[in-house]
Amino acid sequence: MKKNMLTVLILALLIVNVVLTSVLMVSVMGTNQKTSELVNNIATVMRLELTQPGESGQEISLEDTAVYNLTTMTIPLASDPSAQDGGVQRYIQFDAALSMNMNSDGYKTYGETIADRESLVKDAISSVVSAHTESECRADLEGLKAEILQAVQNLFQSDFIYQVAISEVKFGS
Repeated sequence: MKKNMLTVLILALLIVNVVLTSVLMVSVMGTNQKTSELVNNIATVMRLELTQPGESGQEISLEDTAVYNLTTMTIPLASDPSAQDGGVQRYIQFDAALSMNMNSDGYKTYGETIADRESLVKDAISSVVSAHTESECRADLEGLKAEILQAVQNLFQSDFIYQVAISEVKFGS
């Protein structure tokens, strides 16, 4: 009789354990799904912040990329009222290169003869850069590249230019 009572007690505890485990799993799964959804939303927002204007979802291979190097540009920067330089005109000097998608329709129209429009491209770049101060350019060079890219894409009304590279950056007065 004692063995039967002990068996019934173990069976009852086993059933209680299974029920409580089931309740725990249901509650944890709901929380896990909500957490997963939150992480996905955060990842989506971060991906949106990482994309550049004009950047498509597809990667453009180096085989399909043509690069046009602009001559060295020297551009006067906007004056910084908070600077302690006594109102001295500041300049930025850099080399710029435009990466173009050779499979784009815009490349067939403009890209093959972009050298003929170099002065227009330089004017668009100069307009964007000259609106910034030295401290703004130093702090956010990537943002400046994005603005230049947007201005050049607006100039050609096409997104065949998908990247602007800036190198050899120098500041002076």
